[in-house]
Amino acid sequence: MVTEEILKLLNNPQWTHLVLIGGDETAHHEIFALPHIIIITVMGEKLNVSPTGYSTCEELMCNFEECSTHTQHHLFPLYQKAIGQLIKVSHTDWPTVDLLVLNTICSQFSRGVYAIFGFYDKKSVNTITSFCGTLHVSFITPSFPLDGNQQFIIQMRPDIKGPLLSLIEYYKWDKFAYLYDSDRGLTTLQVVLDTAAEKKWQVTAINVGNLKDERKDEAYRSLFQDLENKKERRVILDCEQDKVKDIMEQVITIGRHVKGYHYIIANLGFIDGDLSKIQYGGANVSGFQIVDFDDPLVSKFDQRWEENNPSSLTYDAVQVMTEAFRYLHKQRIDFTRRANNGDCLANPAVPWAQGVEIERALKQVRVEGLTGNIQFDQHGKRVNYSVNIMELKSNGPVKVSIGYWNEVDKMAVTKSDVFSNDTTGMENKTVIVTTILEAPYVMLKKNADLFVDNERYEGYCVDLAAEIAKHCGFKYQLKIVGDGKYGARDAETKIWNGMVGELVYGKADIAVAPLTITLVREEVIDFSKPFMSLGISIMIKKPQKSKPGVFSFLDPLAYEIWMCIVFAYIGVSVVLFLVSRFSPYEWHTEEYEDGQIQTNESTNEFGIFNSLWFSLGAFMRQGCDISPRSLSGRIVGGVWWFFTLIIISSYTANLAAFLTVERMVSPIESAEDLAKQTEIAYGTLDSGSTKEFFRRSKIALFDKMWQYMRSAEPSVFVKTTAEGVLRVRKSKGKYAYLLESTMNEYIEQRKPCDTMKVGGNLDSKGYGIATPKGSSLRNAVNLAVLKLNEQGLLDKLKNKWWYDKGECGSGGGDSKEKTSALSLSNVAGVFYILVGGLGLAMLVALIEFCYKSRAEAKRMKMTFGDAMRNKARLSVTGSTGENGRVMTPEFPKAVHAVPYVRPDMGLNVSLTDLS
Repeated sequence: MVTEEILKLLNNPQWTHLVLIGGDETAHHEIFALPHIIIITVMGEKLNVSPTGYSTCEELMCNFEECSTHTQHHLFPLYQKAIGQLIKVSHTDWPTVDLLVLNTICSQFSRGVYAIFGFYDKKSVNTITSFCGTLHVSFITPSFPLDGNQQFIIQMRPDIKGPLLSLIEYYKWDKFAYLYDSDRGLTTLQVVLDTAAEKKWQVTAINVGNLKDERKDEAYRSLFQDLENKKERRVILDCEQDKVKDIMEQVITIGRHVKGYHYIIANLGFIDGDLSKIQYGGANVSGFQIVDFDDPLVSKFDQRWEENNPSSLTYDAVQVMTEAFRYLHKQRIDFTRRANNGDCLANPAVPWAQGVEIERALKQVRVEGLTGNIQFDQHGKRVNYSVNIMELKSNGPVKVSIGYWNEVDKMAVTKSDVFSNDTTGMENKTVIVTTILEAPYVMLKKNADLFVDNERYEGYCVDLAAEIAKHCGFKYQLKIVGDGKYGARDAETKIWNGMVGELVYGKADIAVAPLTITLVREEVIDFSKPFMSLGISIMIKKPQKSKPGVFSFLDPLAYEIWMCIVFAYIGVSVVLFLVSRFSPYEWHTEEYEDGQIQTNESTNEFGIFNSLWFSLGAFMRQGCDISPRSLSGRIVGGVWWFFTLIIISSYTANLAAFLTVERMVSPIESAEDLAKQTEIAYGTLDSGSTKEFFRRSKIALFDKMWQYMRSAEPSVFVKTTAEGVLRVRKSKGKYAYLLESTMNEYIEQRKPCDTMKVGGNLDSKGYGIATPKGSSLRNAVNLAVLKLNEQGLLDKLKNKWWYDKGECGSGGGDSKEKTSALSLSNVAGVFYILVGGLGLAMLVALIEFCYKSRAEAKRMKMTFGDAMRNKARLSVTGSTGENGRVMTPEFPKAVHAVPYVRPDMGLNVSLTDLS
């Protein structure tokens, strides 16, 4: 039974001087009242005792034993071990005081308890103060200070109200949130609210002490989101260290640890708190420190308890009790409790007679402890103490003192400039440079296994990092980012990943990589001036080059133009025919004899066929045997010549390009083409600035593209750029990848040379070198980038890794092949027309041959066969008779003639169309 164990413990004669009791659930049913009488802690085994440095009841007991053992040989020569047994009791419920336990405690009290060391909370404080005040037993505690004038309560912890109010005034806060733990009481909050009412501050007070453990993280995130909506970026955390740690972890999770936020931790153990994850976010964090680690006494204390450093307040409490009992011993005051031991069961209770002397001795103690000067006023509260004012330095794990506070000087600021951009002292430090494996920026060498450290890598950013380090004068080590991402904040957890997360959470000092400068990133890290300008571009699979068609010689001019040329040719020929017919200057008279009769005949050379032939000859730049004589005809010929000059010149200029270059027909030429179709899918990197650009864009076109990408199934997002390029190559033209133009241009120069950039850039941005907020490297890196740019080294590096090492030539693709030589397929159509024209000519000649043979047969009254043989003989030998005489064939004349008979012959004039 637990009660029997406690009775045995309290009856042990060795433990008659000091009682120490913690809290747990082991005696929940039998020791209900024990925590009310001796000590109350927080729920479970956790102890909120910062800056004491321990977290469980066992640690508390062990540390108190060490402190007592250390002091007893020097300061406790009259007494044996002054320490009580640890008794764990749950305080989840607070039932009625059990009479048996009360009798047991009172029985032990009557045997000789000199003082009590322990803790209380708001539930137990009234019981403890009442018990001690009634029985005159002093209670020494490191718990939060009490208001009012309490007797027999010795408070080891200094009051933080004064330092806190002075710091608020120093920062000139007039609007802030105050988060407090209910277990610490409302005393500090009440003072802050009273001061706020006087100075017209706006204070939002929020109790975070009653949150359930299983839902506290979610509650913290929701709380800070509400504060963000109210633009509350100044927060005071009046909580113990474990709760401060939990809160700050959620602050980091939702991204509220960046520049623009300021937190004051209202406890006395600022250095003890774990703030390693928040220091690189850029937020200001301030607090208070009661233990001065530069003090020789503290340093000696740390060396003596190197493995198990006990609580500073516990150590000081033992010192106070030691000094008090030493004083009583020197004054020869009898406190052996042989006389009036007191009786807590009497009605009314009888106090211990020597209790007042012990209380007076405790309050008169003045000693230099780990927490500085230890001195009490008449009410048992610390006075004449000093508290260091601390700030967290954002460029490294350093917490610096910016001043101090005491009751005389109040707030005294001693800092000059906490943050510096000087890089002196970096020579002996190896800077961690985070980067990402992304060609051509950072790549593993082919024989990387033969090298170590930075020598294993090559690329644009590797060379750039070496130049930056040379200009800034520091040693560095390249570190590939673990998750292979550039850096984005999770929408739900608000945690940064990738290289940005490495900088934010202090895992790297600088990022040299193709990291895009964006607003959301600039809020949590610093960027240098851009070392490369670029924009979002579209990558597609290079379409198959189209071979020239049979009639590719027609391609320099559109088919509409060819049709217009045909109609113009016919129209010009008809107009030329008409103006020649109506113009008298196109008619001329020819004289010839027909037997005994001399005839004058008026002729016109521009019949319809000759007009067509003249127009065709002019168009083909070949000329003709006939030319217009009239002014109107020459005007028609002149404008037609000018027309053909321009058309033929334009055609000739474009013909070479169309015949010698194999054109690629791309289905996508711009972002508009992508947005208005769904056959070709398109996407971005799953985590990066390109995706963020589309997600945040308010432009209708880009918003439409984002709505498609976010809802597309299967997902159009890829984890790495290499995966995106591979998807483009394997999609057979059904996937387009949106990425930075510089990477697009680089991949276009790599084998198998099957990708291409289409359209212009969708935006304009730059790559920058990133550092944590407030880093001392920022200015030095910025100046180095500007210097490299002025020297032209940045352009040289790009040419080296993009084009000098390119695999596809300056034109990309198959540009290494001869493109100026014509193949048969380029001019096959011309040969087809030639052969077709020759065949047509032969067909027409055959028709003429047959037609003329038939006419000759009728005229000569011979058979058609004989006529054809005669014509054939004529065609072969040029003669149709045996004597070789050539029979002149009768061909129709291509002129219009009007026979003219002289009037003196009495003949009439008639017009005859010989054509």
